[in-house]
Amino acid sequence: MEPLCELRHVHKVYRLPNGQDLKVLDDINLQVFPEEILCLLGPSGCGKSTLMRILVGLIPQSAGQVDAHGQNLEGLNPNAAIVFQGAALYPWLTVSQNIEEALVAKGLEAEQRKKTVEDVVELVGLKGFEDAYPRELSGGMKQRVGIARALAVHPELLCMDEPFSQVDALTAENLREEAIRFWSDREKNPKSILMVSHDIKEVAFMATRIVILAAHPGRIRTIVENKLPYPRDPRSKEFQKLVDHIHAVITESELPEEVPEPQTPEVSVIRRPGFEVLPDAGGIEIGGLLEVLDDRGGKEDVFKLAADMGREYAQMMNVVKAAELIELVDTPKQMVVLTEEGRRYLKADPAERKVMFKKALLALNVFKFVLSALEKRQHRVDADVVREELAVQLPFEDTERLFITIVNWGRNADLFDYDSPSDQLFQDVPEEPKPEAPPPAS
Repeated sequence: MEPLCELRHVHKVYRLPNGQDLKVLDDINLQVFPEEILCLLGPSGCGKSTLMRILVGLIPQSAGQVDAHGQNLEGLNPNAAIVFQGAALYPWLTVSQNIEEALVAKGLEAEQRKKTVEDVVELVGLKGFEDAYPRELSGGMKQRVGIARALAVHPELLCMDEPFSQVDALTAENLREEAIRFWSDREKNPKSILMVSHDIKEVAFMATRIVILAAHPGRIRTIVENKLPYPRDPRSKEFQKLVDHIHAVITESELPEEVPEPQTPEVSVIRRPGFEVLPDAGGIEIGGLLEVLDDRGGKEDVFKLAADMGREYAQMMNVVKAAELIELVDTPKQMVVLTEEGRRYLKADPAERKVMFKKALLALNVFKFVLSALEKRQHRVDADVVREELAVQLPFEDTERLFITIVNWGRNADLFDYDSPSDQLFQDVPEEPKPEAPPPAS
């Protein structure tokens, strides 16, 4: 079967302001076939959205080839349409006018545009809202307008970039079912759907194939075939078995077992100490995780922890990684296990916990850098000094988020503080007592 489109040995590299190259995608080989729902799943920063944009011609690849129906793609793919994470509607246009804009760009006559708008409005359940403005619509209805606008051009490939992430759970569930219904009508609607998602159950519910990506740089880790028949029941054993399998694959990539590097005494390589990526989690969350683990005998499955603590998987992973970074837990396979240091932390009083947390941070390279910078600059340093070093050391990460986490952790450990008006980190260092003057000579 000929693919609708294909990526062959595709790479994507961005040049950063500091002159360094940031590799976002590495040697991507992927085909999108007719009559499938292909979902891209992976951690933040793995290049899912970039991959989609390259595939439809919105941005160019740095190397490799993009094909559509076996021909090299130059510019936009005329047979594809995209639904973005936010509906991206014109606020000054009505529902009908927003949909019609896509048809004007395609060069359709007025009468044909009107008929098409009527058809897709009814298809996505917006009948009666044709003259409403985006400000008058709920989040779910705005997303329906975005889907209707994409369907109006009758694409053979409908691309959706986390289309349900900004609506409530019930609305997202309804929109997923409707997206499958659109795709099922092969005569009128898209032959295939390509969707970016961070939600494991969502892709298990929708996809016929699931592409699991690894990050830094983005690359295909594995592709999972989903042969569950439609309509799918998320409560069935088969569905849960698939979800567990995807969980296991992702856990293996996000919480890998440490493998010691082979020692080669003959070769001496000098490396600058790398900064650690601080997960977006606080001391209260880490303490809560340790208490739950202690209640369960010192260990628990990470996915069960997420479900029982009412956290999204990504949020739970941040807390687990934070606790592991300061050696309070270990993560063999997909288990989270209290370490001896973690048990000591639980038994300690608040003052002792602060001392332990401070000691753990002093061992991290990122805090060594900040403290060194403070010492060299009379205990006060411009925050941009830290931000610039973060951008160099960790170009794949969100610099401002990392900076905020550094500030929060540093404050909690009484290592330093942050002054927002001057945008400076500082330390309160007590003044040394002045020596007493010698008594006057008699």
